[in-house]
Amino acid sequence: MILVMSDDQGWGDVGYNAHKILKTPHLDAMAGAGLRFNRFYSSSPVCSPTRGSCLTGRHPYRYGILHANAGGPKTPSRYLLPKKEHTLAEVLSGRGYRTGHFGKWHLGDFEGKTRSAPSDHGFDEWFSTARKVATLHPDAASYRHNGKKLEGPLKGDDSKIIMDRAIPFIRSAVEIKKPFFAVIWFHTPHLPILASEKHRKLYPGRKDKEKHYWGALTAMDEQVGRLRATLRELGVARDTMLWFTSDNGPEGKKEGPGAPGTTGGLRGRKRSLFEGGVRVPGLLEWPARIPKARQSDITASTHDYFPTVLAALGIHSPDPARPLDGVNLLPLIKGEDFKREKALAFQSRAELALIAGRYKLHSKLTGKDKDKLFDLAVDPSEKKNLAAEKPELAARLRKELEQWRESTKASLAGADYRD
Repeated sequence: MILVMSDDQGWGDVGYNAHKILKTPHLDAMAGAGLRFNRFYSSSPVCSPTRGSCLTGRHPYRYGILHANAGGPKTPSRYLLPKKEHTLAEVLSGRGYRTGHFGKWHLGDFEGKTRSAPSDHGFDEWFSTARKVATLHPDAASYRHNGKKLEGPLKGDDSKIIMDRAIPFIRSAVEIKKPFFAVIWFHTPHLPILASEKHRKLYPGRKDKEKHYWGALTAMDEQVGRLRATLRELGVARDTMLWFTSDNGPEGKKEGPGAPGTTGGLRGRKRSLFEGGVRVPGLLEWPARIPKARQSDITASTHDYFPTVLAALGIHSPDPARPLDGVNLLPLIKGEDFKREKALAFQSRAELALIAGRYKLHSKLTGKDKDKLFDLAVDPSEKKNLAAEKPELAARLRKELEQWRESTKASLAGADYRD
């Protein structure tokens, strides 16, 4: 089991989604070999909440990670992943898996009152940062290896530095014939985004920020290719679930040379619950279950990792009474008839949204702000508000969204935790 995630990579920031300039041959190959989700969503339009959802299968508003954690290394984290939450690492560790986290954590600090490190949530091995670092020559003081500070400096592309630690972990697990769970969360292309001269040269004639942005993404793509090649070399690619996504949409108020990240024409960007803020690249390569390339237009999310992985292994949820926001995608992965019965709900501060099949309601659940209803099947860019044309549908989805919000409020108040 491997969960790979980039940081602030837009839905359009891959070659396979028709980017005309950016080179991502390894992600394109992964899309051409596995299951490509055309409607894959991060749980949040910012990073920390999405990261928690990947590990728990629950919306972050259920356990208190309401927005991105503090950005500065000397500023304590605002939010922590509670120890009472069940994580994939804890569940799989209990089943004999070796567990490792590599890259950006952002779910709490590694020491002090705001401590919530990977080792507190089931990870045996970790080489991680509590928050962002530069994507070239990253600050060694920001990294910890199993809680210990590094002897710097760290030179080169940050994605390679992360993969240099992840691959030996995987190799050692295979050598001792133990199953493994690896979480590889790149910092690319989060600011400060920097690329080496080698990778900048791939984009001649472009503005500097474009060269750095696309160059860093290509460097990260190379490491995805390196990971895929290693799995094949070790003879474990067939039976490894390899997932890839991004934690939210691209940075910047508007796409352009100063903010090259692209949503591929979707409305909104990072920090927005319109599609451009939460619809992200989504891939799964698993040759044992996906022998040839397929695409799916069914809604899927980072929430779905937890129940899907457990279902693949025949493991029951550690607390069946605790509400999950994710669903088991295993029937879809196997190619069976599948319909997502549970709507996908979002909240980020005062903004809420709910996706039920082809329709999406965007609301603040107030009297003065009018709801917006979109048909994503024909209007993925959310240009035409159908709320006035379909008032009964809008009212039904609003009621469902209100019920979901009441459920998350109860969770946040502690209703899900048993003594």
